[in-house]
Amino acid sequence: MTGTDPTKTRASRVERRAHTDYTGGVYGSMLAASVVIGAGAAGSFPRVELVLLLLLTGLVFWIGHVHAELFGARLAQRRLDRRAVLHVCRDEWPIVKAAVPPALAVAVSPLLGLDVAGVYWLALSVAVAGQVGWSAAAARRSGASWSLVTLTASVNLLLGLLIVAFKIVVSH
Repeated sequence: MTGTDPTKTRASRVERRAHTDYTGGVYGSMLAASVVIGAGAAGSFPRVELVLLLLLTGLVFWIGHVHAELFGARLAQRRLDRRAVLHVCRDEWPIVKAAVPPALAVAVSPLLGLDVAGVYWLALSVAVAGQVGWSAAAARRSGASWSLVTLTASVNLLLGLLIVAFKIVVSH
């Protein structure tokens, strides 16, 4: 009987998760916050449009990152094959995943009775929280000390607050 050893396959998945790069999640959260600011500055969008804008922008940037990785650094190093393409797609997927929580916040905002401004602030807050969370997860996953986790989370919170400051300036 031929086949793959389930223990090895499981171990391979665990190892892959342990080496996951969360940079895309931090970047995707910053991108989502920027989309919310841009949408808010451009006028009132219906909620469905903002949800689609968040998800589709994340998807387009994911495709861009996959393309850049495959045809930039990877092409010079080795031949492209299905396995390499899937690996890059998986590694860059956190960019799309980071757009989901702000999009969900917008989608459930009618249940909270929020007006348009409240929806934008909720989505922006969720995106910034995601940015901080992704950075802290990346630091923890890499084995960083708690002080380094706190430092990276603080830096990302500061960057998120800078995005919030831009929203305040653009709105007034």
